Amino acid sequence: MKPINLYIFIEKGRASVYGIGTYIKELIESIGNDVIYLTVIHLHDEPVIKMEETDGIRYWHIPDTIETVPYLNYEAHYKQYYRNIIYLIQLYMPVAERLVFHINYAQDKSLAEILKKTFDCKLVFTIHCLSWSFSLSGNITQFRQILTTQGTSLDDSFKKSITEAYQKEKNFFEKMDRIICLSDNTQKIIQDDYQIKPDKLTVLYNGLTDNKPIAKKTILRQKYHIPDIPVILFAGRLDNIKGLAYVLRAFKIVLNTQPHCHMIIAGNGTFDTYMKECEDIWMHVTWTGLIDKNKLYDLYFVADIGIMPSLHEQCSYVAIEMMMHGVPLIASTSTGLCEMVEDGVTGLHIPVVEHPDKVEIDSDLLAEKMLYLLQNPEETKKMGKNARKRYEEKYSSKIFRKNMLEFYRSLF
Repeated sequence: MKPINLYIFIEKGRASVYGIGTYIKELIESIGNDVIYLTVIHLHDEPVIKMEETDGIRYWHIPDTIETVPYLNYEAHYKQYYRNIIYLIQLYMPVAERLVFHINYAQDKSLAEILKKTFDCKLVFTIHCLSWSFSLSGNITQFRQILTTQGTSLDDSFKKSITEAYQKEKNFFEKMDRIICLSDNTQKIIQDDYQIKPDKLTVLYNGLTDNKPIAKKTILRQKYHIPDIPVILFAGRLDNIKGLAYVLRAFKIVLNTQPHCHMIIAGNGTFDTYMKECEDIWMHVTWTGLIDKNKLYDLYFVADIGIMPSLHEQCSYVAIEMMMHGVPLIASTSTGLCEMVEDGVTGLHIPVVEHPDKVEIDSDLLAEKMLYLLQNPEETKKMGKNARKRYEEKYSSKIFRKNMLEFYRSLF
């Protein structure tokens, strides 16, 4: 069988540092180069064009245009940029058969259009997020209300921006041959709300390379000067969407009943906002800031409980990392998290409550969930073992590789 010629696009920016960057890294490492001829194209990257090959995989680094032409608008500028990329692909493409272009950014509408016009190819897109999720904190109820609003109420600029972003996304999705959804929840939204045909949609969970700790938990606790008391771990960006304020409010309640426990918050962001929530319990909380992966993985191994009350997620790598390290996780029922964590089996659910204009989490109920795990250590350990098993069955790099290779083959 002839190899598939796969081109994966990645953009320089914040998203490439977080989830999308991890996704592409794992994708490259998982599929290898045995049945797929792979080229990774870094957009808006180096100041000069650079092409290199490592282990049979080609890496292209393509800068943005040197200077934006003043009379061109943003869309025209990027059409010009993407045309230049097409010229490069045509010039250096060794084989023009069984072509797949895998896009990871929905804003690349012009790129999708010109690829389809130029090549006999398959266009694939992975949904890492939906634009309205950030503006509405994942509130699907409010999103649907905005879409069905009729008449003069659409004069509201905020509602217009949501509607316009939705329509652009919908148009982009319609140009794809296949769309990868990272959760069943997202697949249902794309099918029901964006009216994309189900035969275009495939659910494929993220996968992550296994990490085997090299030190015992007791040694790691000594290394990081962590006392021999239960540790609750929050890992992620410090912003509203991750629900950290609810965590700190709940932890204050927990300390009233069980003062001998500690919380570690690993991540970067708006510290001042959350330090206010931490008032009077500072000595029970450790803030690490942004730390490298090896240290973060040490903390996963040390933690007794993980907590992730995000207001929206797709297929969270933090949740996968927790499961990989056997950490029972208290996770919100938002989007993909609800199906990642099995309530009462690998962790506990904390409901996200949707109102017409906001979403929230009940900190009192969250405190109850935390106390349950703290006060039932044997049950907590059992959930941790189940979490590790779920990682092996659903989210390992081995499973991810198998699923992605089958998916690419199915395109032809």
